[in-house]
Amino acid sequence: MIEVTAKLSRGSVFLAGETLQCFLKFTNISTTTEQSETIAWASAQVHCFCSVNDARVVLPPSIAANKLQKSNATSHVTSLVPQGDEQGHCVLQTPVKILFCALELAPGQSKIFHYTEVIPSDGAPTYKGPSCKYSYKLTVGTQRVGTTIKLLRIPFRVLVVYGLTEYQLNEEQIPSNPFLERTKTKAELLDTASEILSTITSRRSSKTYKIANSRGLMGIFSLMKTSAKLGDDIVGVFNFAVGTIPCVQYTVSLQSEEILAEECQRNNKQGNAVMSYGKQVDFCLYADHINLIVPIPLHIAPSFLTDLVCLKWRLHFEFVTATGPLKGLDLETGQQQGDRMWQGPGHIKTETMPWDVPIQVLPTMPTQAENIATSQNLYTLHF
Repeated sequence: MIEVTAKLSRGSVFLAGETLQCFLKFTNISTTTEQSETIAWASAQVHCFCSVNDARVVLPPSIAANKLQKSNATSHVTSLVPQGDEQGHCVLQTPVKILFCALELAPGQSKIFHYTEVIPSDGAPTYKGPSCKYSYKLTVGTQRVGTTIKLLRIPFRVLVVYGLTEYQLNEEQIPSNPFLERTKTKAELLDTASEILSTITSRRSSKTYKIANSRGLMGIFSLMKTSAKLGDDIVGVFNFAVGTIPCVQYTVSLQSEEILAEECQRNNKQGNAVMSYGKQVDFCLYADHINLIVPIPLHIAPSFLTDLVCLKWRLHFEFVTATGPLKGLDLETGQQQGDRMWQGPGHIKTETMPWDVPIQVLPTMPTQAENIATSQNLYTLHF
């Protein structure tokens, strides 16, 4: 019996355009025979699969043509169909790389192969939403002489930093002095990505919003910056002291809005799909200022755009405001009225007002995203 083990050299999270490296170990674990085992061949290839919710999505012809059908394993004894047993549509694949041919292993003998491949920079990030899903897998195909083909699939996560490739090309075009020793080679992709993300998210692009309705001003909200990486916190401040409408409480959640391309919508009245993360509730009656901190989870997909879907992010607020008088405490001075102990009113007439603030969620570095990766590090196949 042959055992194949695969291990990615640096976790399971990568940037688009980065080089994926995988170590593959082929071992003859037979103990009942002294005969050697011969493996006819082995190959590896990277795929990106797209599966959709047929109730919401009509695929464009460019993707629908790549629909994957389940294959009968016995019908592919001599031909390799790496994506044949996958559900959905193959939207991206790298050329097949042959690892070896006619490998003979004695009992207990092992052989290690090193596979490398550049993840295409024009693909979609890993994403799982209400309407569609993008997933990446490294597929290893192998076959013993006289047996059927076996496949080992290794899932991994891809993050996309837009403009990364163009940024590196611009750096290469900078002329160098031929009389000076060149000390800086082409910038490493991870270093370049870190520089781009840090530059965008470190900008102090604070914005101030007035929150009001038909009855007047409720308050002012200041957002320190509108772009943040996965794992960062969104920080804001409410100023209710300037408001003329008392706010009793507010609810905030981080929301993703999945916008399908118009030609891909099953029903033009179905609307966009919205998902919420990390709901927070805070009571703010009689408060002048309140700080707001909303963490961005590491496991979500950052903002992205493909021919099929556009993913946007926002802060969704719901304000509960009082529509009637509040008895028992003077709103101007905050002092108790009369000589009785003040108690909160038992009934308040209120109304709820929704409000959205768009933000940009950017990728983070793979090493940080790896901290929450739940996938296993070692994958095994026996045949």
